[in-house]
Amino acid sequence: MPVSTLLLAGLVAGGWYWRFHSAAPAPSAATLTEKDTVVLADFENKTGDTVFDDALKQALAVELGQSPFLNVLSDRKVSDTLGMMGRPKNERVTADVGRELCVRTGSKAVLGGTVSSFGSHFLIDLSAVACNSGDTLAREQAEAASKEEVLKALSKASSSLRIKLGESLPSVQKFEVPVEATTASLEALKNYSMAITATRERGDASSIPFYKRAIELDPKFATGYSGLAVAYGNLNQRTLAQENAVKAYALRERVSEREKLRIAATYFTTTGEMEKEIQTYELWTVNYPRDSVPHGNLGNCYANLGQHEKSIREYQEALRLSPSVTSYSNLSLEYINLNQLEQAKAKLDEALAHKLDGGGLRTIIYLLAFLRGDTAGMEQQIAWGSGKPGDEDPLLSAQSDTEAYYGRMSKARDFSRRAVDSAKRADSKEAAALWQANAALREAELGNAAAAKQGAATALSLSEGREVKLTAALALARAGDRGQAKALGEELARAYSTNTMLKLYWFPTVNAAIELDKGNSSQALLDLEAAAPYELGGAGTFVNYVYPAYVRGLIDLQAHNGAAAVAEFQKLLDHRGLVGNFVTEALVRLQIGRAYALQGDTAKAKAAYQDFLTLWKDADTDIPILIAAKAEYAKL
Repeated sequence: MPVSTLLLAGLVAGGWYWRFHSAAPAPSAATLTEKDTVVLADFENKTGDTVFDDALKQALAVELGQSPFLNVLSDRKVSDTLGMMGRPKNERVTADVGRELCVRTGSKAVLGGTVSSFGSHFLIDLSAVACNSGDTLAREQAEAASKEEVLKALSKASSSLRIKLGESLPSVQKFEVPVEATTASLEALKNYSMAITATRERGDASSIPFYKRAIELDPKFATGYSGLAVAYGNLNQRTLAQENAVKAYALRERVSEREKLRIAATYFTTTGEMEKEIQTYELWTVNYPRDSVPHGNLGNCYANLGQHEKSIREYQEALRLSPSVTSYSNLSLEYINLNQLEQAKAKLDEALAHKLDGGGLRTIIYLLAFLRGDTAGMEQQIAWGSGKPGDEDPLLSAQSDTEAYYGRMSKARDFSRRAVDSAKRADSKEAAALWQANAALREAELGNAAAAKQGAATALSLSEGREVKLTAALALARAGDRGQAKALGEELARAYSTNTMLKLYWFPTVNAAIELDKGNSSQALLDLEAAAPYELGGAGTFVNYVYPAYVRGLIDLQAHNGAAAVAEFQKLLDHRGLVGNFVTEALVRLQIGRAYALQGDTAKAKAAYQDFLTLWKDADTDIPILIAAKAEYAKL
């Protein structure tokens, strides 16, 4: 789950200094309150040097963003409001446009600045203007003797401006890290700002070149690495996400408190240390109670643990604080996980009505359409994603699962191939490997052991990322390749010894599948005990499908415990939103039939077999599990 973001007179030769020029007397009472929002306008660049374009606004955003007092209107809200005003969503926010935005959003003031040059010297002029009256609430100026000193001047001016706007001196002193500590490179800041804009307007894939350029310009730009980690994570390139999160974490002492929290949380997300991740988000909510990001990501943690009601509360709070495509997507998916399909549809419709759109949202719309039996709706989402890098491949993979769900394996394999090719074209080999591994797991469940083993090998040749290895290990265990499955599991255990969901959910499931293949049902059931409290969660990976319950049901069948098997398989039918369109949700009908046959209940067994065979009426005829099912049904 997605995570989001986040200035001269009297010059002295040989150095720089700054001083304040108040255009209005300091107010006797706080100008703003903690409930007020402010609009951040674009800088007016009077120097003719394009390096200041975007960079200084981003620098000011970083400076003000560390304040728990000031509530700056989000870029997303600005963009959406511009659209409602009939203006381009990416229009520059001048002083006049800023005042109109301010009025329309019920904000209190517009904060902006001007940068001017006098020879080699620069003047930074910051001001806060009341949007209703046009009165100047506060103003600060700072001088710099060179371009390299501009960010330092901006930092000091913004700190003083925060005090004049009503923030307490202790608060400013506690949350005051100069922006040049984050990066001293104006070019790096400019590219970082362009990455954020690209993400908002065109999605994560388009932001990556700008993040890369930012960290090339400043190899110690911690926030740049963190932004790149989030972008890679959202594109299912988890290995690259972790590599960049580790780099950001090593440099985190250079940044503001808010960015430090963001970087730490991203790091713990990629390493899977869920307890530390939750602690970081909880601290974030205490220090920055109006920030939506920690609430949204706390929701992700609880969803992974299977604590869906707690997850929904956090997602609702994130949505209340900052309506975004991410908060709508997450909340909608949780409603689906709880089989609350009408609530999910209402939230998805609401997001689209607010012009909030994106690949993640569309994949959830696709899933909802599947669960509602809306074939036309699924086709619409596939058409929407066609040709969109980073958006097309997950939708194609979703369609491959749908085809396999109905036993149409020739079509399923074709869609998987297209998903893999699409991800490769988008330069996302790890995502391609995930779709390939997912296809291998399907083949294993259908009895196509050779195809499963080949698919797992192909996936691992594309990427050796954590989730690729994990899915391949499960596929190989289910296909009977116990040795390779065990080796992959041991590799993961060594490399990710602190990963919460691997230890509690996935290692027990893979090990149980290995023991099941050995015929050791008692040890398999023992292995799965650790996963029981978490089996209805998202498990921290793109694949979950209530797998511990499915494997436990198979173990019960092997142990000739039909009643216990029915209870386990029924969990998948009772939680269709969690299993989605994966093939195991179709296969449990057959497995329940087998369980009833074990109990000697022929009537219920026949009904379950008929349910499965009706669902697979258009299935390819050469699927091993279908051939076996028909033979078993004939004997009944």
